[in-house]
Amino acid sequence: MSLALEVTISDELQSESAASTESDLSVLVPETELLQVWADAAYLDAEPAVVSVLVTTMSEIQALNKQYRNKDKMTNVLSFPMQSPEEIDVTLLGDIVLCAGVIEQEANQQSKSEEAHWAHMVVHSVLHLQGYDHMNDDDADVMEKLEIKILHQLGFENPY
Repeated sequence: MSLALEVTISDELQSESAASTESDLSVLVPETELLQVWADAAYLDAEPAVVSVLVTTMSEIQALNKQYRNKDKMTNVLSFPMQSPEEIDVTLLGDIVLCAGVIEQEANQQSKSEEAHWAHMVVHSVLHLQGYDHMNDDDADVMEKLEIKILHQLGFENPY
């Protein structure tokens, strides 16, 4: 499996981290190498592909959620699948937006390690980019079982 991640930390998140004495960016966001391991585990195709990842703030993800999903609230992750033009040799799988603050809050609320929740959100979003969804019970069951299997292979417990 050959999945290339292009990870960007939003300017706003970098600014917030630099301005805060309590939050260090390296504590808020896992290393790119870890994000890559988790994404690789969830990528189920053999064809080379590229995924763009943006790690952002609560206000930025709320604005994106409102713009693209018409939901004026924060969320942990947004996934935007992409159709690559035929003339491009590599598959552009899509874009993922992860919200560091929401992931941290949810991990604490759900009594999970932040690392386990980050891994779950990366696996979940990469599966979305490959067409998996949870809009109905049957699709949700398929996706959740796959997430549990992948996370188990990575050494994490069932997130549900």
